[in-house]
Amino acid sequence: MTQELAPKTCSIDRMITVEEDVQRVLNGTKTSTRRNGRYADPGEILELQGRRFEVTRVYQQTLGELTEEHARSEGFPSLEAYKSYILGMHKGMPWIPSAKVWVHEFRPLD
Repeated sequence: MTQELAPKTCSIDRMITVEEDVQRVLNGTKTSTRRNGRYADPGEILELQGRRFEVTRVYQQTLGELTEEHARSEGFPSLEAYKSYILGMHKGMPWIPSAKVWVHEFRPLD
């Protein structure tokens, strides 16, 4: 069953803006990003430093569903490293396993 996509809450050009994350995408270690809003539709093109990436899948999941594999797709060696990074970016934000995020998966085109 295909999940109904809610309306986008932001534009694709705002999906990955932190320089560390941009570099993870460019070096191929980051192939997904999780946001609390929906930034892209499948098939949309993200451009970073002249390179193009196609969004291949967009879906929701809870923080409690995150696995070590998901953390690696975010460019981190472990779930704990990813969690520390996110909580470091959002000071005071609790990690709530039932909180939903939008997952955007992508692949390089060039």
